[in-house]
Amino acid sequence: MKVEAWMFLGGIFFFIPVAFVYGYMTNWQELVGFPALLLTGGLCGMVGWYLYFTARRVGPRPEDRVDGEIHENAGDIGHFSPWSWWPLVLAGAAAIGFLGIAVGWWVFFVGAGLAVIALVGWVYEYSRGDHAH
Repeated sequence: MKVEAWMFLGGIFFFIPVAFVYGYMTNWQELVGFPALLLTGGLCGMVGWYLYFTARRVGPRPEDRVDGEIHENAGDIGHFSPWSWWPLVLAGAAAIGFLGIAVGWWVFFVGAGLAVIALVGWVYEYSRGDHAH
């Protein structure tokens, strides 16, 4: 994880100076690009900091070592819901919400309500037993 950490931490040394160059080149009149580049540098710093300290706590992974084998990283990665329809419902709710920002705020609130229903359904999908939809 140390390679990933240093790649993200290196983003700080790219995005922050580029933000100030961009601000200077636009005479500080363009109010979206400069803050966006500053925030991108900050986000690179946060992700890099997390990966760096996680790498120190966990230790070297098989893919970090030169002599690491593929079978050393075998096993369960996590629990996924292969037959779940809730991600599709959540994506539709997000699309309705973004449409509401462009068309009218009342449509946004409909999308937000559907998104809450979809999130609750997805989170509590397995609380009633396996494959209970």
